[in-house]
Amino acid sequence: MKKRIYISAFVFLLLPGIASAVNLDSLWAALKDSNQPDTTKAILLIKIGKEYRKGKPELAISKFEQALSYARKAGSEKWEHNSLKEMASVLTHTATDYLNNGKSEKALEYYNRSLNNKKEMGDAIGVVGNYHNIGWVYELTGQYDMAINSYTKGLNVLNEEGFKKETPMLLSAIGNINRRKGYHQEALDYYSRSLKIKEKIGDKKGIAVSLHNIGVIYNEQGDYTKAIDYHTRSLKIQEEIGDKKGIAYSLNNIGAIYKIQGDLAKAIDYFTKSLKIKEELGDKKGIAVSLNNIGVIYNKQGDYAKAIDYYTRSLKIQEEIGDKKGIAVSLNNIGVIYKYQGDYTKAIDYHTRSLKIRKEIGSKLHIDDASYLLYSVYEKTNHPAKALEMYELSNQMRDSLESSEVTKAVAQNEQKLAHQSQVIVMEKEQARKAALEAAETRSRKLKTYSVAGVSLLSLLFGLFILQRFLHTRRQQRTIAAQKKVVEDQTKEITDSIRYAESIQRAILPSDEDLAMLPEHFVLFNPKDIVSGDFYWMAEKEGRVYFAACDCTGHGVPGAFMSMLNSALLTEAVNEKGLTRPCDIFYEVRKGIIDALKQTGELDSQKDGMDAVLCAWNGNGTLEYALANNPLILIRNGELSETKPDKMPVSILTGEQIPYTHHELKVEKGDRVYIFSDGYPDQFGGKKGRKFMIKRFKQLLLDIHQEPLEAQRDKLDAAMQKWMGDGEQVDDILVIGVRF
Repeated sequence: MKKRIYISAFVFLLLPGIASAVNLDSLWAALKDSNQPDTTKAILLIKIGKEYRKGKPELAISKFEQALSYARKAGSEKWEHNSLKEMASVLTHTATDYLNNGKSEKALEYYNRSLNNKKEMGDAIGVVGNYHNIGWVYELTGQYDMAINSYTKGLNVLNEEGFKKETPMLLSAIGNINRRKGYHQEALDYYSRSLKIKEKIGDKKGIAVSLHNIGVIYNEQGDYTKAIDYHTRSLKIQEEIGDKKGIAYSLNNIGAIYKIQGDLAKAIDYFTKSLKIKEELGDKKGIAVSLNNIGVIYNKQGDYAKAIDYYTRSLKIQEEIGDKKGIAVSLNNIGVIYKYQGDYTKAIDYHTRSLKIRKEIGSKLHIDDASYLLYSVYEKTNHPAKALEMYELSNQMRDSLESSEVTKAVAQNEQKLAHQSQVIVMEKEQARKAALEAAETRSRKLKTYSVAGVSLLSLLFGLFILQRFLHTRRQQRTIAAQKKVVEDQTKEITDSIRYAESIQRAILPSDEDLAMLPEHFVLFNPKDIVSGDFYWMAEKEGRVYFAACDCTGHGVPGAFMSMLNSALLTEAVNEKGLTRPCDIFYEVRKGIIDALKQTGELDSQKDGMDAVLCAWNGNGTLEYALANNPLILIRNGELSETKPDKMPVSILTGEQIPYTHHELKVEKGDRVYIFSDGYPDQFGGKKGRKFMIKRFKQLLLDIHQEPLEAQRDKLDAAMQKWMGDGEQVDDILVIGVRF
């Protein structure tokens, strides 16, 4: 009986396939009838094409093309239209399959063929749909200008036909690309136009999406008040229409902003609400993200037990769904906490697992992070070989990502040290050769004089040769020992400087710290491995402080000063509660005087720093103080410069004068630049002259409308061209912020 059931089931499963085969056979048989009119042949070919559509799309397309030919031959508009329609449908589905399998060029080919069919049919909505699909392929492959061009063509068709409902989709798509390129104002314009149309046609779900998009822009610009307002409006609409998934993600977005602002209580409240809804929906990936976010808050609060609990729960879900990127993040987060707790064995285990996955994914940025964290743990546990391996891997990834001048400086210094070592070895080798040549000359003379064969002289000669041999061997050993000393000293010096670099790197703001600023760039090219220039950041009570500082000296002495000054700035803000940049400078000056025992006498040392310090409250006001270095503002295409106080942050001879308090009411689109003197003072060009502040300001004017990252690259490229083969004379630091 059981066997009979299995056979019946098998036959039942085969029935659709058998039916399809029978249908195809009958269709082919009918098509072979030469007496069939062209219209009938077109109909039969369309039916055959439909049978092939799922398993053999290329064959289906071929049959639809034949059907189209017969329909046109017969003059049948109906079947011509049907042939084009079926062909376009298969072309679109095939293109989508190619795109999902990573074959973007084939996807573009088939979307374009579908587009041509839709044009022939006069199907405006179909044409727009294909323009959107083509734009999406370009967007995914990073060809943003081509994507905007395709989306714009779709918009033009909609405008010509008077359609409104589909317009917001393309406006939002162009807005998304502008946001990715850093053109926040342009993105806002497109998002706002999309929102306006959605409001007119009553598309509530679309309105919520547009409000979300605008909130993201304000968040990236650092206008957290407006960001929360738009995300809250989006949340309200999602609650009205019962869009639970949208509600969960809006709650998460609001929580993330409160986290940036340091309001951890509100952040965890919103993250928890978001988590609850995602659990109701069974959104496993979303649940993992929320658990991780809550873990981050507990980590910031120092509740490591709860943080590990949430990270571990997130990790378990990510492993269930195969989210490799998420797994790596959770492993990394857990490893960091074990490092804080001093459990280095577990920290190494989690960071190693994270690094392995990130290597599989191939993300250089994340490999850099993971390997640097492993380096920091190995360094603490006295595993120098493994620490060096991880440090070199981190550097390799960072170099590959940034092609930074820091790497060039390291290479130059290593070459200098190697060259010095080679010179010493060559000098010693020449001395050895000279000694050998002298010995051989004396030997030849002695051999000439001993032709008589006097045995006594032969004996004396033998003793002399032995003495010269022993002397030469002693010289060789001395040279080898000296070479070893030079090599050891070179390695020791290089290792020490590299270690100093890792310490200095640790005090610089992280990418997460810099994310508190609006759109920005940092161009930082030290002259040597370590630097006297440094950039600094802090956040307290909703105010973000950032500074560009140039300490006395560069290289190792400058690096010592940079660490002292960075610590004093942090102390003035976080411990002493000072808020105005001018007061912070005055307090740092006092700290320098105390730490370096400065007296203010004419012949005494006055080490300190030239610096610009800004405080941004997020509500349109920028306060700043200037010590020997200016601040440049570009507004509406016009450049203005605020002159600095002509005094450093260090002791003065005579009265210690306060620093001037400056305040700027920031307008949208304002660009602010702060910098050290390294850029304008660099020698180069055809005549070997300084770059000069005038040329620097003109360059900023020329590039100020570019995205901030592009500005950094152009400043770097301009300086490389200016220097040519010349030597960098000072550390270079430029910070740009767009409000």
